[in-house]
Amino acid sequence: MLLIKRIQPFFTSREEFNLRLVFAYQYFSIIKNEEVFQFVPTEGKEIVINTRSLQIENLGEVFVFQRGRRFIRIPLYQLLLVSDLHLHLSTILEGAMEVDGHLQEEGMREAEGLVEQLERENWERMVDYALETKNRLLFKELMEGLRVI
Repeated sequence: MLLIKRIQPFFTSREEFNLRLVFAYQYFSIIKNEEVFQFVPTEGKEIVINTRSLQIENLGEVFVFQRGRRFIRIPLYQLLLVSDLHLHLSTILEGAMEVDGHLQEEGMREAEGLVEQLERENWERMVDYALETKNRLLFKELMEGLRVI
């Protein structure tokens, strides 16, 4: 069995429902028979995760690891089967989803603030309209609604 010693994406990007993790030399290493092999980005260098289905999209990607003159070429699907990679990826994915969740919360607060501002501006226009048209009933309803708010 292989163990992941270190896995840290060099670059992460979000494209619609895919999270793209790109790896570089010193950010990915494995342990095989108590020897550390460093990732070499000669073939595959990224993992693409569908954030909706939580499935890896590029299972055929081949990763290469090196120790001295020895190389290990292993497809991503096999690396998932013979190592603890899925545990590390789930941690990375949770972190990415938390960041995304915070961004969504901020966006929701911003949208709520914008809606409140638009409602207030609309209310002010309606008050102006009631005053211009001398519509006492509408003006009275608007002022009573203000007390409720």
